[in-house]
Amino acid sequence: MPAVGQVSPVADQLLWVHLVRLLAIETTESIGSLAAMEDRNLLLEVELEHGQRSAQSLAPGLRRLLDQVGWTPADVGLVAVTSGPGSFTGLRIGVATAKVFAYAVGAEVLGIDTLEAIAAGAAAEVPSVSVVIDAQRGDVVARSFHRGPDGCFLPADTAALIDVDAWLQGLAPGAVVTGPVLRKLADRVPSGVMVLDQRYWSPTAGNVARLAARLYAAGRRDDIWSLVPHYSRRAAAEEKWEQRHP
Repeated sequence: MPAVGQVSPVADQLLWVHLVRLLAIETTESIGSLAAMEDRNLLLEVELEHGQRSAQSLAPGLRRLLDQVGWTPADVGLVAVTSGPGSFTGLRIGVATAKVFAYAVGAEVLGIDTLEAIAAGAAAEVPSVSVVIDAQRGDVVARSFHRGPDGCFLPADTAALIDVDAWLQGLAPGAVVTGPVLRKLADRVPSGVMVLDQRYWSPTAGNVARLAARLYAAGRRDDIWSLVPHYSRRAAAEEKWEQRHP
């Protein structure tokens, strides 16, 4: 029996049908995206304005998205946002915006792992995939996923910060890889390794929404005060300080 104040998993899944209009925010890369979902139906997904940073385009983009689907801010019951790993600036802007929006309208919030959001874009016939993103300074962050019994990807290992050459050398024939850093590395991937089509390399707000809907229905909740971005590594200034002050 659930504790006082908690909702049973079965009741929680039933509540989804009646209560949640979901807003998804994805700002991991230079061009972000937004999505609106209702009752697990993706209503609209839009890219933020090209040629502008997310800090400039996010608020106007949110306003346009809500107008297009006919929602007021108060209609949103859940805000989902990619929480990393990814770029320092993009993640900070996305997570801060999600938290402020959720607090202002009384919505709940969920942070979605960037690597999992990328994996979710792989076609249904892909049984397992290795996701890789750029961590700068000659490193990448990589994590592998395999499909579970329900057809959704599950982590097969933990995310690892690894030298790019070591990651390439560790790819076995038959592996499937995806991720935005492949824009720089695709021609270095060993033969026998399958590189997914470029349209699947980046996280999208639509996939963030789909993951959030599944996790929310399963009972996952994040605390608005403790949700923070998780980065692939410390900032360069922090690493230099540590080198000078071991």
